[in-house]
Amino acid sequence: MILSQEIAKLLEEMLQEANGELSIGRNDLAEKFGCVPSQINYVITSRFTPERGYLVESRRGGGGYIRIKKIAFSQHEYLMHFYQAIGDSIDFEAARLFCVQLVQEKIVTAREAQVLLSMLTEQALSRVSRQARPYLRADLFRSAILKIASVSKE
Repeated sequence: MILSQEIAKLLEEMLQEANGELSIGRNDLAEKFGCVPSQINYVITSRFTPERGYLVESRRGGGGYIRIKKIAFSQHEYLMHFYQAIGDSIDFEAARLFCVQLVQEKIVTAREAQVLLSMLTEQALSRVSRQARPYLRADLFRSAILKIASVSKE
């Protein structure tokens, strides 16, 4: 197992033990793994993202820390969080990660996620300029999220 996977696995285990909220010193964790603090930053910014259902707060300096919180929202709140996190533009990989999270949280089925993703691919958006695709993808995705949210409230 590569170092970044080991770090992520330990953080996930620590989060479970801490009931979904964890504060830890970046330097302490780097020492534990014998790596530089930037390796810890990399793992956190790539694995503990809003798309994957986490909120991260970080403070640098002597008393610096990292606080990771697993998002625990109602289904509707969760969808509204996703809506905000999508923003004005999104690339396909980020959209895919959002869909993985929606399936993991049992908000949509794997089949529904595949259908949703199929309309967000580069191929599906090929008639639109490359520069406009991330914006159109975000508009389409946010529209779908709003529809899922309204249907889930019924």
